[in-house]
Amino acid sequence: MYNVTGMLPLVVIWLALGAVGIVIQAFVRNTKLVFGFYAATLAGTMALAIATAGVKDTTAYGMITVGGYANYFDALFCAAGLLAIVAARPFLQRDDSEYDEFYTLLVSSVAGMMLLAHSNNMVVTFVGVELMSISFYVMAGFFRRDLRSIEAALKYFLLGAFATGFLVYGMALVYGSTASLDYQVIAKVGFEGGGRFPLLMAIGATLITVGFSFKISAFPFHQWAPDVYEGSPTVVTSFMSTAGKAAAFAAMWPILQAVLTRQGGAMDPSGQMMLGIIAAITMLVGNISALTQSNIKRMLAYSSVAHAGYMLMGILHGGAEGMSAMVFYVTAYVFMQMGAFVIVSILERSNDEHVQVADYAGLAKREPILAGLLALFMFSLAGIPPFGGFFGKYMLFKAAIDANMTWLAIVGVISSVISMWFYLGLIVKMYFTEPSGAHQSARPGIASVTLAVTGVVVVLLGILPAVVTNIIGTWAP
Repeated sequence: MYNVTGMLPLVVIWLALGAVGIVIQAFVRNTKLVFGFYAATLAGTMALAIATAGVKDTTAYGMITVGGYANYFDALFCAAGLLAIVAARPFLQRDDSEYDEFYTLLVSSVAGMMLLAHSNNMVVTFVGVELMSISFYVMAGFFRRDLRSIEAALKYFLLGAFATGFLVYGMALVYGSTASLDYQVIAKVGFEGGGRFPLLMAIGATLITVGFSFKISAFPFHQWAPDVYEGSPTVVTSFMSTAGKAAAFAAMWPILQAVLTRQGGAMDPSGQMMLGIIAAITMLVGNISALTQSNIKRMLAYSSVAHAGYMLMGILHGGAEGMSAMVFYVTAYVFMQMGAFVIVSILERSNDEHVQVADYAGLAKREPILAGLLALFMFSLAGIPPFGGFFGKYMLFKAAIDANMTWLAIVGVISSVISMWFYLGLIVKMYFTEPSGAHQSARPGIASVTLAVTGVVVVLLGILPAVVTNIIGTWAP
C-alpha cells in the first residue's frame, strides 16, 4: 500500500518544509539559519533520492511512482534549488530584499516539482503543478517595490490560471472517456481502442497538451515568458526557467504517453504530428525572436522558448530512446541556462542597469572569468561541441529521425544555425568590442559556487556523455 522507503525523498522535503521550516520561521527570525536549514534540506533530499533510486514501485494506491526517473528528477530539482539559493543570497542582500520567505517559497516549488516527477495520477499532477506555479507567482513579484517585478507576477498569475483551466478541463474529459485518473488505466483504455468516448479522449489530450505548452512556454503559448523573465528578479528567472521547465517535461512525459496511446500500444499519429508541428514552430519562433532582442534577459527568454521545442522531440518519439534524449538534454539545459542567468544577476545593477547586450561590450577585459564562463554557456546553448548542449541536441535529432520525422530534425538543425547569430554575437561583443562607460567591479560572493558547479557540469556532460546516459539507462523504469 505504502512503500515508505521509496517515498523518503518526498516525505523528508515535505516534513522539512511544513513541520520544521515554517516553525523555525515562526519563532526564530534568523535568515542565516533559515538559509542553512533549507540548503541542508535540499542536499539531504538529493542524497536520499540517489540512495533510493533502485526502489522502483508504485505506492499510495498507485498514485505515486517511486525510484527510477522520478528519483533522477528529484536529484536534479534539488541540485537546481541548492544552486539557486546559493546564488540568490548575495543577489537579495545587494537589494536589501533577503527575507526568510524567499527560501521557503523556493523549497516549496521544489516540493511541487518532485510531486510532478512522482505522479502516476492526474490529481497528483494537478496538485504538483499548482504548488510549483503558486510559488513561482509569488517569487516573480518578490521585489515588491519594483513595478516590473509586480507586473511580471500579475501577468504570470493571470495567464497561468488561464492555462490551468485548459489543463483541468482536459483531465476532466479524459476521466469522462476512461472513468479513471490513473495513467496505467488510461493507457490501457487507449491500447484497447479508446474507450466508450474516443472523441472526449482526443479533445482531452489536446487540452492537456495546451495546458502544458504554457508551462514549458511552447508556441503559441510562449508570449508570457519574455515579459515574466525580464521583470522577475534574475535569480528567480534562473530557477523557474530551468527547474520549472524540467519539472513540466517530467510531468508531460507520462501523462502524454497515457492519453496519446492508441490501439496496439503505439503513439497516436495525429497526436505525434501535433507535437511535431508545435516543436518545429517553437524552435523557429524562439530563435528568430531572440535575434531582435537588445535586452539579454529577453534574449535568453526567447532562447528558452526555442529549447522547449528541442525537448519536445524527445516526447514525440514515444520510446525509451526519446525519453533518454529528453532527460539528458533537460539536465544539460538546467545547468547551462542557470549559469548564464546567474552571471547576468551578478553583473546586473539596480534600475535594470547592465542588462542590455550592448553593456557586455569588452566584458572579457573587465571581468575575464565571468566572460569566459558566459562564453562557455553560450557555446553549449548553441550546441557547439564539446559541451553538453551539443550531445543533447544530437540525441534529440536522432530520436526525431527514428520517429520517422526527419523533417523535424532538419528544422531543429536550421533553428540551431539561426541561434548561432545571437549566442556567438554576445561572445563577439564581450571579446572583440571595446568597453564603454564606467564600470563597477562585480562581486559574485558565494554565487561563485553556483557558477563553478554549472560550468564543470556543462563541460563534463560534453566530455563524458556516456556516464550520464548510462545513469539514465540504469534508472529507467
